Amino acid sequence: MTEPQDPQQIPPAISSVQQIATKIRENVARVIIGKLDVIDLLLVALLSDGHVLIEDVPGMGKTVMAKALARSLGATFQRVQGTPDLLPTDITGVSYFDQKRGDFVFRKGPLFTQILLLDEVNRTTPRTQSALLEAMAEQQVTVERESMPLPKPFLVLATQNPIELEGTFPLPEAQLDRFLMRLQVGYPSEDEEQAILHRFKRTEPLEALAAVVDAQEISRLQQVVRGVRWQAEVERYLLAIVRATRTHATVQLGVSPRGTLALYRACEAYAAIQGRDYVLPDDIKLLALPVLAHRLQTTTRTRMRGKRNQEIIAEILQQVPVPVERVAPPAKR
Repeated sequence: MTEPQDPQQIPPAISSVQQIATKIRENVARVIIGKLDVIDLLLVALLSDGHVLIEDVPGMGKTVMAKALARSLGATFQRVQGTPDLLPTDITGVSYFDQKRGDFVFRKGPLFTQILLLDEVNRTTPRTQSALLEAMAEQQVTVERESMPLPKPFLVLATQNPIELEGTFPLPEAQLDRFLMRLQVGYPSEDEEQAILHRFKRTEPLEALAAVVDAQEISRLQQVVRGVRWQAEVERYLLAIVRATRTHATVQLGVSPRGTLALYRACEAYAAIQGRDYVLPDDIKLLALPVLAHRLQTTTRTRMRGKRNQEIIAEILQQVPVPVERVAPPAKR
């Protein structure tokens, strides 16, 4: 819809987002072979102040990728293994009586970190899953009527195995809706898998990975991406896609306004890391699947036929007309 932006016309603030994103991407790629598209989506979630649900089989490098991202940011990192006996206090923290002080002391749980990896979140009980809701939505934890803020930036990377369902507790719709996007890492290509063998043959590249940016800088970049501009036609295109999910014949409950805002912010972050200060329709098409698909609640007949949410979003993207008029980038406000 628009011509590529002249590098000389990129605002310095947006240029800094692109430069820092490139540094982080290249640093993570020193450990993770390929999967640059997945790394970019993690950066989008980070800059959008959102969270990510990674749904894939074990052994795809989800934990290593999360650790590499945390090290690249110089951020604090905690990993929690989801199990049926995991209690809410195991992640939020607990108050105990300190005999030396003669008073109760709160011991912070692993939620008080900047990047939290919660492995196999669907193996935790609904009670523990619900303990995450406040942290993910409001970036705070309330214990015994006292609310405590979480560190910033705060990113939850939760994983679940779609194959083994025995002993699991499916995430409720309210929980799924708190995740900005749901991703799949996928198998590497043959060449990538051979490169993995060579890279990890003698050394552990993660151990030597150093930070390339201060984690506190991410908070500034999160504000910068909010300044990305929208054309009215592109905004209406995004709204048309979301509203189409609410009237689609196979959908019982479509995307909520929270999902609309999630896609809106994700597009802004993606445009910024690509070095643009305006959103393209292609940005919306790229992000619609990971941001919207997990927010759909399909009809019983649709589920029985095995039709996936991703297929429904793909159909909607084909049906909704794309703005094609070649115009200048949106005027600066």
